[in-house]
Amino acid sequence: MQSLFNCSERFLDLSRPRIMGILNVTPDSFSDKGRYNTLDKAVRHAVEMVDAGADIIDVGGESTRPGAQTVTIQENIDRVVPVIECLRRELDVVISIDTSEADVMRAGAAAGAGILNDVRALTRKDALQTAAELNLPVILMHSLCEQPKPGVMPQYDDVVVTVKNYLSDRLVAAVEAGINREHIILDPGFGSGMFGKAPQHDLEMVRRFTEFLDLDMPVLAGLSRKSFMGAILDRPVSDRLPASLAVAALVLNAGAHILRVHDVAESVDVMKLVMALKAFDATA
Repeated sequence: MQSLFNCSERFLDLSRPRIMGILNVTPDSFSDKGRYNTLDKAVRHAVEMVDAGADIIDVGGESTRPGAQTVTIQENIDRVVPVIECLRRELDVVISIDTSEADVMRAGAAAGAGILNDVRALTRKDALQTAAELNLPVILMHSLCEQPKPGVMPQYDDVVVTVKNYLSDRLVAAVEAGINREHIILDPGFGSGMFGKAPQHDLEMVRRFTEFLDLDMPVLAGLSRKSFMGAILDRPVSDRLPASLAVAALVLNAGAHILRVHDVAESVDVMKLVMALKAFDATA
């Protein structure tokens, strides 16, 4: 499995777990509620996350939550490009662009993004070809690709098998389109809405997380403040940090390579503790 990724001349070493800090520059993100949708606020928050230990800053200009406002491609570009340009200039950190749109990928890469993070796994028009042309690492996530109708609940005979098969198929499609297999990272896609998981599915994927490693590819886990925690604990988004850290420890112990989080400092502490316990176990 590839462990060293060239992310536009900034290198990401996945021989140990890494922390991806979420930077939503949208007015309607499900978690941040638009707190970072100005350039100054976004850059300040990115600096705070890097100082806290983030290895990657993931910049997104369009919310994927149910009921989110539709954003035009140009609006998306106008939101993310100034932020990426400033981060590239001011911080020595890997930057990823969270988008499914080919034009936004091109604009983000030109601004300095080094990873393409696509929740729709390069299924939209020209996305595969664009990713191949840009020759950057890509993150392919399992999702329903578009928001389901209200009240529609996903059904799986076996959610882990279904997600693995989908990711395997998208991996093949990416390689056939000319994307280097060694540039690809996989994401099972925890969460409801277009991510297509009810609480029992998220729990099952956490419980059997090691099975995603059978694909012999780096695996990202995005569990921060997810809806299944609210469903189980009856906690609002703002009160899900302890639950987020608990499941983070579980997937890190299972072998997750990247943890995508809102709360960087706390997640870094969990990562360090899990790594220390693994090292202790290896020498015991």
